[in-house]
Amino acid sequence: MARAVVLSGFGSPLEIRDVPVPSAPEGGLVVAPAYAGICGTDLHLREGRLAVPLPLVLGHEGLGTVHESRMEGFAEGDVVMWASSRACGRCEPCTRFREPTLCENRRTYGVNRPGAWADHIRLEPGTTVIRMPDGVDPVAAMSLACAGPTMVHALSERRPVRVGESVIVQGAGPVGLAAAALAQLGGARVTIVGGPPERLALARELGIGDDWADIGADVPEADLVIECAGVPAAVGQGLRMARRGGAYLVVGQYTDAGDTLINPHQIVHRQLSVFGSWAFSGAHLVEYVRLLPALTARFDLARLVTAYPLDDHQRALDDVAAGRVLKAVLTP
Repeated sequence: MARAVVLSGFGSPLEIRDVPVPSAPEGGLVVAPAYAGICGTDLHLREGRLAVPLPLVLGHEGLGTVHESRMEGFAEGDVVMWASSRACGRCEPCTRFREPTLCENRRTYGVNRPGAWADHIRLEPGTTVIRMPDGVDPVAAMSLACAGPTMVHALSERRPVRVGESVIVQGAGPVGLAAAALAQLGGARVTIVGGPPERLALARELGIGDDWADIGADVPEADLVIECAGVPAAVGQGLRMARRGGAYLVVGQYTDAGDTLINPHQIVHRQLSVFGSWAFSGAHLVEYVRLLPALTARFDLARLVTAYPLDDHQRALDDVAAGRVLKAVLTP
């Protein structure tokens, strides 16, 4: 038997259960997670803000060692990361629009498939799996395990960042820091607007961002403003931060947190381009892992991470909810 953290009721405490060790399907893998990330989405799942089947093993972020392989190119003992979801390849977004993140039948680990908060996870055929590069600290890789590929999607496909342009990032959580770090790698000058002060101070220490400002501070308008705050009110604020002819990229509104007021005349009069970006695909994870050597050479990403044993999952969730840690990971 194996152990897993299970959500059995919305708003109820999670519990550790004994579950059977899965077998690898034809074309798939069983991985023993060494690290399983906790994301803000997991808090939303616990609260019932996304419709998911119960009971459910949570955890859509992970890195671990192959326990059993029936997938070509992978062997027992390989250290891997895997995409949190896989597209069906048959629906209109997959075939006509070539937008797998909009797949109507997307299967996501820790959302509608058993996730990584467990001793073992079964990866289905078609899941994008990538071997970790030599010399990359797995803890550093986990710091942006979901936020990193999410921002690769946003900044490479939805609204690519350009060399020399000014960027404002709203939010100093993992998604915001991923946006800032990747924009810097792309040659932009980045201002992070967010809080609490401790997060801005850590970003400054690590060199993530070029300037840092509290929420509500007066900052110069930017060519590109990236919303990573997850608060609806940030959208109206962010639109006002973009220069005339600039762009606004919304990434942080992953769950429906409600409505907000904006003045659409400002979008037209100032000729703003507005983009949304949803999650990431396997290709974006591959690109994130490819960029990890450059990211970890420039930024000490491991300092973003606080690790907890699987038995301390409740404390970890409480710390994330209270903002006491920046990135929490479980160590099954």
